[in-house]
Amino acid sequence: MALAFDEYGRPFIILKEQDQKTRLRGIEAQKANISAGKAVARILRTSLGPKGMDKVLQSPDGDVTITNDGATILEQMDVDNQIAKLMVELSRSQDYEIGDGTTGVVVMAGALLEQAERLLERGIHPIRIAEGYEMASRIAVEHLEHISQKFDFGTTNIEPLVQTCMTTLSSKIVNRCKRHLAEISVKAVLSVADLERKDVNLDMIKVEGKVGGKLEDTELIYGITVDKDMSHPQMPKQIEDAKIAILTCPFEPPKPKTKHKVDIDTVEKFQTLRLQEQKYFDDMVQKCKDVGATLVICQWGFDDEANHLLMHRNLPAVRWVGGVELELIAIATGGRIVPRFQELTPEKLGRAGLVREKSFGTTKDKMLYIEHCANSRAVTIFIRGGNKMMIEETKRSIHDALCVARNLIRNNSIVYGGGSAEISCSIAVEAGADKYPGVEQYAIRAFADALDSVPMALAENSGLQPIETLSAVKSQQIKENYPHYGIDCNDVGTNDMRQQDVFETLIGKQQQILLATQVVKMILKIDDVISPSDY
Repeated sequence: MALAFDEYGRPFIILKEQDQKTRLRGIEAQKANISAGKAVARILRTSLGPKGMDKVLQSPDGDVTITNDGATILEQMDVDNQIAKLMVELSRSQDYEIGDGTTGVVVMAGALLEQAERLLERGIHPIRIAEGYEMASRIAVEHLEHISQKFDFGTTNIEPLVQTCMTTLSSKIVNRCKRHLAEISVKAVLSVADLERKDVNLDMIKVEGKVGGKLEDTELIYGITVDKDMSHPQMPKQIEDAKIAILTCPFEPPKPKTKHKVDIDTVEKFQTLRLQEQKYFDDMVQKCKDVGATLVICQWGFDDEANHLLMHRNLPAVRWVGGVELELIAIATGGRIVPRFQELTPEKLGRAGLVREKSFGTTKDKMLYIEHCANSRAVTIFIRGGNKMMIEETKRSIHDALCVARNLIRNNSIVYGGGSAEISCSIAVEAGADKYPGVEQYAIRAFADALDSVPMALAENSGLQPIETLSAVKSQQIKENYPHYGIDCNDVGTNDMRQQDVFETLIGKQQQILLATQVVKMILKIDDVISPSDY
């Protein structure tokens, strides 16, 4: 290899023996692709389950993230290999569609690739393997439907939802507060849910965080928090029955759009200009007072003169509020965003039962709480934590819990966790393989073996003997014909996941199997990787 420069001084590398290099094709390419997929799955395997390990990820600019969320780990990894990128996309698809199970889906795909590699070495064609996997996935998805259970919940009976969210949070860093966070997540989702249509708009749930305090101080606010304070320190810190004017126009005199120049050569002219400016401010404040506003929230800033005038006329104000926050405030309070003072009317004011400014600790950090709003379908989860990394990880964990609660409202079917669903599916797929006389039955049996990799990883990560534990649970399921026995990761003393209250959503588990099978089929059908330098 040698370094050279072109006529413009740009460096380029000359590779020796380039003509002797050959591109991987056929079975060799497929094995290379499988190795790349397995490498990604191996990274996430140790992060699976309640006793899974965390990963420290360092970005190019030095930011550190500590997490065991599969989607976050793969999102922040700098992956170059084209096949490895497919695994990243797989995890992202699970995150977008379901919100949970991002680690499990990659581990499952890695196990399927591992089994496919053994079948390829035995001379079975990749297409036949792909077809066998497709048949097996159908058997597994149908069996999940068969062993699933429905449960009823409502605004008064939220315990089933809380238990399912606790299962999701048990594998996160925040698992010591999983009960508290699960209850907050469920209450937030039920606040914005339309139970008749079985629809949840997660955009109505704002997740905010502030460094300081402890994780137990995390709270659900039936309203909106804004990371701002009153524009003047002498303005009232608490306003009851607030009527809010939400403005996107600045508190300042209008500026001509063309170039202009004002010559002031006498004191009288300066005095006239100052009085005219003051009149502008007076008129703006008076328009807000006339419509009955008791609080002004403005997207733009205003100078000291306008600020002093607002305080003097007893009209509290908040400035530099972002556009997204303005929209949420408008939705929560039932107000309208007003672009011009001339359009301000009493009907466009938002209403809130209480607006208060809250200080935190010994710092000068302050936030504005807008509570008891006219439209209670906008809530805020306010997270406290010891450092920024903890708050960011808690936000990711709560996102997963919110998605699980939303999925249960859409479809209230559950399967039991702890690997019990995978073991039961493995037994069903193994039994179903006998119905297929062709070569595909080898692939179907391999699919059953791949399903066992999830409970095996759970046992391994929990410090148990993986093969012994899996064999014992599997034989127990077959002997008693009871599909709810799983891996006792938390050492409770029973393998019955029903007694341990370890639930997972049916649609989440089905999506894992379908997505993993789909991506593995795609990888098996690739027999050549062509880069731009090859043509």
